[in-house]
Amino acid sequence: MSNSDLVPGFDDERDDSLKIELQKEPSVENCLLVNLTGYIDTYNSVFFQKQVGKIVNSGYVNLVFKCSGLNYVSSTGIGSFTAFLKLVKPKGGDIVLLNIQPKVYEVFQLLGFSQFFNIKETQVDAVEYFKRENVQENSVFPKVFNCPVCSRRLKATKSGRFRCSDCKSIIAIDQNGHVFLG
Repeated sequence: MSNSDLVPGFDDERDDSLKIELQKEPSVENCLLVNLTGYIDTYNSVFFQKQVGKIVNSGYVNLVFKCSGLNYVSSTGIGSFTAFLKLVKPKGGDIVLLNIQPKVYEVFQLLGFSQFFNIKETQVDAVEYFKRENVQENSVFPKVFNCPVCSRRLKATKSGRFRCSDCKSIIAIDQNGHVFLG
């Protein structure tokens, strides 16, 4: 099955620096595996965003990005993943990043984004995440709160530790949504 069979017109555009292969995940509703090979930077991020826009417009809102073939992601590329979250969340979807190479994961960590994304090691874990998400309807997340240090308004999509975008303080949020310095 070709990419265009799953998402009409998907293969009409190509970029040699980023190869994208699509695969349907039948066990999760509206779920697509997006296999990425190459790199994402300032120059090809518009292409990347346009292609993922086609995916979402075709009704796929649960996306698993297989990142084992990505050897570089710039801050602009990470911004693309953030934009995808904002695109699918209002439609009841989510994204999972799968098999991120250590040097790419380091960029996510340095920029403070590793806590905002669902990052999994195996495809089975990614699929299970979506199945669990559908069960947890009364979750406290996403949670909007004020930074305990600078009072900046922040949003957390899940429990964990992350850095305030203004004052750079480390903040922790437990599963019940309690916020504290971490």
